[in-house]
Amino acid sequence: MIDSIILDVDGTLWDSTPEFALVFNTMLGKKYPEIKEKVTAEQLRNVFGLTLDVIGAELFQSVPKKQAEQMAYEFSEQVYPYLAEHGAMLYEGWKETLNALSKKYKLFIVSNCQEGYIQCFFKAYPYLEQYFIDFEYPGRSGKLKADNIKMVVERNHLKSPIYVGDTKGDAKAAKEAGIPFIYARYGFGEVREYDDVIDSPIELMSRFL
Repeated sequence: MIDSIILDVDGTLWDSTPEFALVFNTMLGKKYPEIKEKVTAEQLRNVFGLTLDVIGAELFQSVPKKQAEQMAYEFSEQVYPYLAEHGAMLYEGWKETLNALSKKYKLFIVSNCQEGYIQCFFKAYPYLEQYFIDFEYPGRSGKLKADNIKMVVERNHLKSPIYVGDTKGDAKAAKEAGIPFIYARYGFGEVREYDDVIDSPIELMSRFL
């Protein structure tokens, strides 16, 4: 019997790739006009869930790897305040689902993001913050997802948690952390190994209530 649910953000709670693409391309035009590459939401969906240094190296292959990594961090710092003000596409049904699940389970977030990203998610949707007890991410801990899941489990004394995410990286992290993985098939990735699958947030509610 599960006692808690840990959630990913990108591709699970919301889709912020159009907003990232908009800000990344604006920054390219302003600061790096010599770089002709353009970033698309589809490209971002293929790399979200990875750490920012890896994302930068994948997106900006015409520049040295170190510069590409630095650009990803620099651009992301501009995305966060934009997201906090304008929000992104919250997958339909999360408000009702989180409200219902929080009455029976402890809810948490673990995401591969930098400092301020989860906070800007809560600024964009302040009515959702009340449902989450704790969250962790590499920008604060310096650790990757599996270790961050373990940290949340340990410091909140969770006995039987599950992790909900949408990518192979999420599935791998849950496995390494020793907890069941629920595949959010409506998200960004394609996952073959999982303990259960949902095609909408509402399905998570129907599975566990």
